Amino acid sequence: PVSLYAATKRAAELMTHSYVTLYKFPATGLRFFTVYGAWGRPDMAYYHFTRAIMDGTPIKLFNNGDLRRDFTYINDIVAGVIAAIDTPPTDDAAHIVGEQAHRIINLGNHRPVKLNDFIDVIEKATGRKAVREDAPMAAGDVYETYADITVARDVLHFDPKTKLEDGIPEFVNWYCNYYNVN
Repeated sequence: PVSLYAATKRAAELMTHSYVTLYKFPATGLRFFTVYGAWGRPDMAYYHFTRAIMDGTPIKLFNNGDLRRDFTYINDIVAGVIAAIDTPPTDDAAHIVGEQAHRIINLGNHRPVKLNDFIDVIEKATGRKAVREDAPMAAGDVYETYADITVARDVLHFDPKTKLEDGIPEFVNWYCNYYNVN
């Protein structure tokens, strides 16, 4: 991992693997990829971008907005979490060390979107233009992240349904109602 954030995620997965190995207790780890939607975290990019566009304040775009992320709507993530709960590792997994006892499953949209295109969708949903400020690539950042959801499809029958063009307007509508913004 090149960032502290990624290193903490990997460390948690390794600790879980150790726990599974030592105590023969199967576990499923879920990796979420850039979740967005109502009641989300205000420190996330989509939230920050929406707030900035609504307020008319500048958005700093690292690598000039040429980064790609796998934006995943919250309802799709919830469906994946429920599927993981409903599909635990096999009963005999507690006696097996390895993939079956400790599985890690990516939940994402599996379609990376360029940040500039993402902001275009928010602009359309808000009916306002963003004030964009280009900035160099941030230390520890990566150019592209996206989910390989092969295991999620095979094991959980996970199939994200929400397109960005549908999910972002849902979020913007919630945001405007919640914050009483016109």
